[in-house]
Amino acid sequence: MAGFTLAGVSKVYGGSNPTETLQNINLTIEDGEFLSILGPSGCGKSTLLEILAGLQSSTSGEIRFGDKLLRGPGIERGVVFQDPSLYPWRTVAHNVELGLELRGVARSERRAVARRYLELVGLSGFEQKYPHQLSGGMKQRAGLARALANSPEVLLMDEPFGAVDHLTRLQLQDDLLRIWETEQKTVVFVTHDVSEAVYLGDRVVLLSPRPGRIDRIFRVPQERPRKRDDLALLQVQQEIYAAIADVKTEESLEFTI
Repeated sequence: MAGFTLAGVSKVYGGSNPTETLQNINLTIEDGEFLSILGPSGCGKSTLLEILAGLQSSTSGEIRFGDKLLRGPGIERGVVFQDPSLYPWRTVAHNVELGLELRGVARSERRAVARRYLELVGLSGFEQKYPHQLSGGMKQRAGLARALANSPEVLLMDEPFGAVDHLTRLQLQDDLLRIWETEQKTVVFVTHDVSEAVYLGDRVVLLSPRPGRIDRIFRVPQERPRKRDDLALLQVQQEIYAAIADVKTEESLEFTI
């Protein structure tokens, strides 16, 4: 197990009108930490997550995972996007098995792993269903099970609950925390929802509007299990809102209250 070290990470999209998306990101993500990354639309938080995943490269700076310089995707990192992108012609179990299948894992082992993680995410009994037979929240659970099935050390999650209804979102947050505590993964969770970032995270990294820079880092000291109406959690939320209000920008800050 290992954490990330980001040193001077910047991202500029080229072309005739270059756009700087991230600027001089310096950050350490501890092994086993649940880190929330918060910021307004367009601040580069999804770009940062994709750089951590190896799906994009930074323009400058470097990222290390433990003592290894990251230069692309790796099986130690699992990614969960807002769209779970399940293959509609494959059953839920076969979707979860996909990464293992590509790695040549034997069928019996693939099935056992799929069953284990589908049970962990609350989809036991849905192995032979197809994606169109699942609700939005169930599809996200299947996507999470697929990422976990490859035994990554890190889960990189890009607004995974943004497309589900509010009550389902709250349940998925609690389920994710239960899985995180059971599996002891490092989690990097991108969101624009302040309450979600605080409820889930050990720390919350607040990015400025584009180009995204680290504006402040908030530590959430409350022990788990947490209650959403805990006054101490609400105080951290208020500190974040105050920091957002202090940021001078011509762009609107699209945070969710």
